[in-house]
Amino acid sequence: MTVIAPGSTIGILGGGQLGRMTAQAARTMGYKVHALDPSPDCPAHAVVDRLVVAPFDDPDAAADLARQCDVITLEIEQIGAAGLAAAQRFCPVRPAPAIIADVQHRGRQKAWLTRHGFPLGPYRDVDTLDDLVAAVRDFGPCFVKSCHGGYDGRSQVRVRSVDECPAAWRALGERHAVAEQALDLAMEISVMVARRPSGETAAYPPALNHHTDQVLSWSVLPAPIPTALARRADDVAIGIAGAMELEGVLGVEMFVNQNGDLFVNELAPRPHNSYHASERACPTSQFEQLVRAACDLPLGDVRIIEPAAIVNLFGDLWTNGRAPDFTPALARRDVRLHLYGKASARPGRKMGHLSAAGASSDDALANVRAAAAEIGLVI
Repeated sequence: MTVIAPGSTIGILGGGQLGRMTAQAARTMGYKVHALDPSPDCPAHAVVDRLVVAPFDDPDAAADLARQCDVITLEIEQIGAAGLAAAQRFCPVRPAPAIIADVQHRGRQKAWLTRHGFPLGPYRDVDTLDDLVAAVRDFGPCFVKSCHGGYDGRSQVRVRSVDECPAAWRALGERHAVAEQALDLAMEISVMVARRPSGETAAYPPALNHHTDQVLSWSVLPAPIPTALARRADDVAIGIAGAMELEGVLGVEMFVNQNGDLFVNELAPRPHNSYHASERACPTSQFEQLVRAACDLPLGDVRIIEPAAIVNLFGDLWTNGRAPDFTPALARRDVRLHLYGKASARPGRKMGHLSAAGASSDDALANVRAAAAEIGLVI
């Protein structure tokens, strides 16, 4: 493989906050950055050298982006196959389009994981209302998720009984879905793994994640879990990256049940919200690691130098479009504010996050939650 050296141009499919932070890391390393996004005022627009404004499924726009780049990566997996194929004609796309095609469809993703022997909770493909009823009869309470689309808890419905199936099926648009048996969870964790084209692989220690209404509320790195469980989680993530011949980074979301069993929830072939704390905790952030992996540079150090935690900031905190007063939060030791440069706030929209370090994972989490409380966010 040929290293794509600093001074080259990286293209990013997507200009949201993950694209913005990846672009910032790339620019620090001396790369030029171009991006494609449907919005001219997307978060990345202020930090990239060139923004192609077009829908994600526009193959001509993707080709336009790739013509001027040495490598393409992405910050959102919902990119049309035609766009990925068009970009790949002009430069490498990392992760590869075949990986994106499997991951962006929940049914194919679970089928791939099953074929390769990775641990999954009981699930069933659902094509009709009758399929859903049968799944709930067999599994009991389920989470039903559309195969296409959905992010931050969208396109997902919890079904507790057969009587709730018709309404759930309508809410999901009566389209192909998967029904997952609701597990007796002890916790939710994630692992970020990176793999470069030459095969070098590195996995960060697991992060512990807390969700509210199926949306990430806070995350702490490293997860305060037994060493053996952390090792198992890393091994699963590394195994997945190797089996799919990943080129880039992959966030692997996992469930741990009350018996300590580990199950893969979902895959995200891009930076992940739960690893924003890597900017504080590790020598190499997930964003720099993506740049290194996509460009086939040696991967960076993923050790924990100091535990760190984040709390997400949603648009609900913005009043009449005005940001809250962050001064009290920033007055607390070790707290940093990360805003994404979004043009407008609305309830449920991620506008930024607070981060804090600590002597332990518990200390870091307590520090960032106390900072959040200073601005009226109690979690």
